[in-house]
Amino acid sequence: MADSTPLLSQANSAESQSTTPPLEKHRPSLDFTIERCIGVFGWAQFFQTLLVSLAWLFDAQQTFISVFTDAYPTWHCTTHPHGCDSVSNICYLPKNSWAWDWPSYTSIISEWKLECSSSIITGLPASSFFMGCLVGGFVLATLADSSLGRKNMIFLSCLTMSLSSLLTVFSTNIWVYSALRLVCGFGRATIGTSALVLTAELVGKRWRGQVGVIGFFCFTIGFLSLPAIAYLNRGSSWRSLYLWTSIPGIFYSMLVHFFVRESPRWLFVRGRKEEAVATLKSIATPSRSSCLTWSFSEVSFQEERCNNGNIFSTIKMLVQKRWAFRRLLPVLVIGFGSGMVYYGMPLGLGNLSFNLYLSVTLNALAEIPSSLITMLLIATSLVRQAVVFGGVFGPMLVAADRRDGISSYGVFGLVIGCCGLFAICLPETRGRALCDTMDEEEQKEKAICNDEGYDGP
Repeated sequence: MADSTPLLSQANSAESQSTTPPLEKHRPSLDFTIERCIGVFGWAQFFQTLLVSLAWLFDAQQTFISVFTDAYPTWHCTTHPHGCDSVSNICYLPKNSWAWDWPSYTSIISEWKLECSSSIITGLPASSFFMGCLVGGFVLATLADSSLGRKNMIFLSCLTMSLSSLLTVFSTNIWVYSALRLVCGFGRATIGTSALVLTAELVGKRWRGQVGVIGFFCFTIGFLSLPAIAYLNRGSSWRSLYLWTSIPGIFYSMLVHFFVRESPRWLFVRGRKEEAVATLKSIATPSRSSCLTWSFSEVSFQEERCNNGNIFSTIKMLVQKRWAFRRLLPVLVIGFGSGMVYYGMPLGLGNLSFNLYLSVTLNALAEIPSSLITMLLIATSLVRQAVVFGGVFGPMLVAADRRDGISSYGVFGLVIGCCGLFAICLPETRGRALCDTMDEEEQKEKAICNDEGYDGP
């Protein structure tokens, strides 16, 4: 407050020389003011961050659950006169010459007699899930920024995903099963993005990288829990796996509804100032609570509302800005290749001659170090859509490769190798501070271009 008088006097003296008062130019931004009021990372913020990040755990379970429920079961010969052996194709053997190693209800393949169906049919449920994710990502993306908010988006997404997963238990054929997987994918499409944005907006800028990692670790824990649950239920119906993963998800949705706080930034932008201040008081440290009564009196929300566009206006803006579009295209190609490999490789583990439970566990453990590297890539919503789009093709390729089990991994390596070459088109970011908004990045690009112009002859 001691510096307010010089600023005011300076503004008054310059008012006759400029139509825009200098005081307007120096108004604090909404993000800066929220960060000043939140202060350091306290226990209340940690609890909110952890509770929101748990959504990733249930997201991972539904994403990779088909690795076990849709697995091709092992079988054995019951008679040998018909030329039956371990490398035979059971589609050309008499039905009485072979049998499944486990009861038929342990997999949808054996229960619905899909062992000789085409790869399009057997890969349809997993591909339907990712297709639902792709459609839901575009349809639901604007709701978190507009009418619903981040908290309600997480609540409704988790609830829809869990309820559709619970209804999957009552599937009677592959078509009903695929339709429910489509709904499940549609519901979970925005869980990762909404959870990541909400946790970032509940803490200061200094802690956003750390809390983002928490979500990716929760995703890994959810992936790791699947082989444990499946192993404990081996020999049981594939429907029990959906029960064990959907019911806890429903209870978690209730916890989100009653205990998670809405983003204060979203509340301010939507004009709900009283709710925003109440949220900040609940998560701010006691030493910072006193500033909440006056800190937002000088903040202008007009610019914040203009910058709070939907995904379609964002895509239009990216296309119009050439520098952004040149970066977006190679990143989308890389995301497509990453998605095909990331989702396809776990689905193809059942085709290999290894223990499925151990293979999935090792695959999930490999995500712990990789999550730290890929955090910034996956955080971009359009890149997430490209990753999911790549995931649509993975299940079909894996299902077509069940005869030899190896060639799909060769295709995965070729795809990610070719897509990775597009990284050459991206600018070097080492040693540079990353910008929070496109406006900041554009200003930095203009400054670099001006410097290069001045250094020229």
